[in-house]
Amino acid sequence: ATLPQFTPEALKHNMPLVVLVRRWAERKGVTPAQFALIWMLSRKPWIAPIPGTTDLVHLDDFLGAGTIRLSAWEMEEFDRAYSKIDLMGHRADPFTESQIDK
Repeated sequence: ATLPQFTPEALKHNMPLVVLVRRWAERKGVTPAQFALIWMLSRKPWIAPIPGTTDLVHLDDFLGAGTIRLSAWEMEEFDRAYSKIDLMGHRADPFTESQIDK
């Protein structure tokens, strides 16, 4: 509720990203959450995303992303589409933003 990217105005503005991720998730036969993790895991071999959850169903869903990767051309295609989306709102509240990358 406090994250700037999730205000009602920002959510409406940022929906093209949701649509893009859903489209790619369907294309790869995975859930949107799995696709987000697959995209991160496909970027560099040393990236280790740490999704948070308290729900075992969500954990099982996340684990389904562990063995799937995007090819180089898929990464280029997704990133090209992603780069055209103008996102609204910061990823965290002002205090948290001030602590990132310090």
